Amino acid sequence: MKKVMIMALVLALAAGSAARAQGEDRSREASEATKQAQRLVRNSLDFKDMQAYEDAHRGFVAPLPDMGRITDEEGRIVWNLEPYAFLAAGMSMDMPPSRIIPTEGPDTVNPSLWRQSQLVLRDGLYKVTDGLYQVRNADLSNMTIVEGKTGLIVIDPLISAETAAAALRLYRAHRPDKPVVAVIYSHSHVDHFGGALGVVSAEDAASGKVRVIAPAGFMSAAVAENGLAGPAMRRRAAFMYGSLLPAGPRGHVGAGLGLTTSRGTSSLVPPNEVVNHDGQTLTIDGLTFEFQLAPNTEAPAEMHWYIPELKALSVAENCTQTMHNLYTLRGARGRDPLLWADALDESLRRWGDKAEVLYGMHHWPVWGKERVRTALELGRDVYRYINDQTLRLANKGLGMLEIAEQLRLPPELDKPFAVRGYYGTLNHNVKGVYTYYLGWFDGNAAGLDPLPRVEASRRYVEYMGGAEAVLGRAREDFARGNYRWVAQVLDHVIFAEPENMAARELAADALEQLGYQAESGPWRNFYLSAAQELRGLEPPAMRTDSDGGDLPALLPPREFFRNLAVRLDGERAAGKDVRFVATFTDTGESWLVDVERSVLHARKVDGNTDPSLMRIKGPQKRLYAILSGAQPLPRRQDIVSVEGTPAPLHAFLALLDAVSPRFPLSLPPVSTAR
Repeated sequence: MKKVMIMALVLALAAGSAARAQGEDRSREASEATKQAQRLVRNSLDFKDMQAYEDAHRGFVAPLPDMGRITDEEGRIVWNLEPYAFLAAGMSMDMPPSRIIPTEGPDTVNPSLWRQSQLVLRDGLYKVTDGLYQVRNADLSNMTIVEGKTGLIVIDPLISAETAAAALRLYRAHRPDKPVVAVIYSHSHVDHFGGALGVVSAEDAASGKVRVIAPAGFMSAAVAENGLAGPAMRRRAAFMYGSLLPAGPRGHVGAGLGLTTSRGTSSLVPPNEVVNHDGQTLTIDGLTFEFQLAPNTEAPAEMHWYIPELKALSVAENCTQTMHNLYTLRGARGRDPLLWADALDESLRRWGDKAEVLYGMHHWPVWGKERVRTALELGRDVYRYINDQTLRLANKGLGMLEIAEQLRLPPELDKPFAVRGYYGTLNHNVKGVYTYYLGWFDGNAAGLDPLPRVEASRRYVEYMGGAEAVLGRAREDFARGNYRWVAQVLDHVIFAEPENMAARELAADALEQLGYQAESGPWRNFYLSAAQELRGLEPPAMRTDSDGGDLPALLPPREFFRNLAVRLDGERAAGKDVRFVATFTDTGESWLVDVERSVLHARKVDGNTDPSLMRIKGPQKRLYAILSGAQPLPRRQDIVSVEGTPAPLHAFLALLDAVSPRFPLSLPPVSTAR
């Protein structure tokens, strides 16, 4: 089995902490309106509640070494907590909660998000219960280690091999040095499998020496969920996770779900064992794992489990110390809120009277049967409430924006910190539920075929008396603290006149204040990243291990060709008829590639294809690179050979669009800018 690189979400997440901007700082201080907004937050929540501080500290064994700095073999930093020292004011890792006096934080950070980021900052090895440990804040997610009879069961080995290996070294420095006998993936997002090669070798997984266990549907979800729209998702994820923001009180303070994302070597070690039915029980190194499949909840492939010997329950990422995403801002298919709520309710039914600790793939655990049940109930009820109340108001005729503006959580779901909107938010989850059921069209015929953004913006600005008139009114609204409206109205000026730097600067100032006020880490990151882009300060993209253009070697050919199909330029392909055969010598499969009527088709064929067709032969990974344009066709035949004229292949490659890692999100698309 070969090490493989994942092309979609991995790129976005692996670039997550890459080279925070060190350039010009043109950020502003918090305005008086923002300071007032922060005071309202401080007065609305119980910041004297220290339970989360006690839970986040409980079982602390040791911090990450080297001040949380993890490097790869070449000395390149892949994880580093030093830039976030500003969050640790007033506390240290070995300080018990009784001695911690939480700081209010600066006015440039929402007080509730500041609290969450201080809690997330706590790093190191923690004992959850006898035989179960976690390494936290060595990446966006947690790595859990269960001590079996003869070895270790590693659960969710982070994003990068380097951070996963460092987490395992930290564990072994304080616990018995036993071999890894099993790896469990809770679900199909990269921050839960990408670092597998840091804890298990590909050979041991392929041979079955180490069990690699995943829920049904894991492989197809892991390699395909973000593939077709990969470039768009990667760009949006860079904003969502604040990849290019500088760490600091006026910049990046965290992602709500975790601190940030590592930028090491991400890979996929395929499972050699699948949990394929609900209620399945496996004995793993002497311990009983009772599994509950929870597909199409937080991830397309996800599962919960209970270990009776430890009385320990995990519901994967379906119940964490934040409201999660029913729709993620990086872009993905909407998540089913009813399935999500039902999955948590089923876990309550099965194990709510048994479990004495609930540990998650992010954040910190909760202990005690009553608190475990309460956590599951809160998670269940917040997603069910959002589902039901969004549809109630939609069925009364309210549109998506009106519902998001009007709907509020009841106090019993609004006050608990564990379901505050640090990652997902009530506002954008409402919109996610609305579009999940009803799609983009709200029924108003005026919105059925609106003008595209650039053309509409030019006409809006003309109707409003020109850009200078709009700017004058916008400055007055900015002074009143009407930042949402300033950003919205100036968006028209910017799309009409992208070179208008006065409009861009004022819009950036408004977005920045909105970022300071945001309780959600992703909202803050989006606002501040957009301000950076509008000011022309976005730093250059940094190369990551995944930037070489390799498509994942384990991507099935059908999915590979589907990914190529979305790069086919339909206009250039008009009237073209291109056909050839690709034969993968290491798998024995042959695929007929056919472009006609501006559509790419590919189908598996036997050896009896038209002998006049050009045929390219070679190992799958090598042909993937050639067919995607990442590597040139070799001039001399080596392990890759071509039978017939290569003209069809050259014609095919000429029809593919290049994948752009950067395109504007806060400015007009390049193809429409004047």
